[in-house]
Amino acid sequence: MKRLHVHLNVADLDRTVQFYRTLFGAAPDKLKSDYAQWMLDEPAVNFAVSTQKCCDGEGGGVSHLGIQVEDDAGLAEITRALTDAEQAIFEEKENLCCYARGNKTWASDPDGVVWETFHRLSHSDTMGRDEARDAEIDALHERAAP
Repeated sequence: MKRLHVHLNVADLDRTVQFYRTLFGAAPDKLKSDYAQWMLDEPAVNFAVSTQKCCDGEGGGVSHLGIQVEDDAGLAEITRALTDAEQAIFEEKENLCCYARGNKTWASDPDGVVWETFHRLSHSDTMGRDEARDAEIDALHERAAP
């Protein structure tokens, strides 16, 4: 099963968690001091919020969108589709980000919306920020700009 991924940058994690807890009718599956994540089955979405700037997100709002896949074969399939769509991509293996380790392919649509396609390998107790990766994501935005 593929699962849509939405990651929002937020100013007040406590208020945001309370809002989405009420909206979804469920507590977050993962809750840290700067991050919360719901793994919802209906609709099938991996919904995350964080107070840290992530993936060139500025202030509140959408940081990035994505598709979570079950295995590396699913990741390879979407990576081929992104390549066929003639979008710039970059790939990461065993990446640590957002309290999880995984394999990823990043791309942006023609308007600069960043998409993260990933296969989560394991959970982590560390947020895992990487300035080099963030620079690559910034470059995806720039390449898509008119």
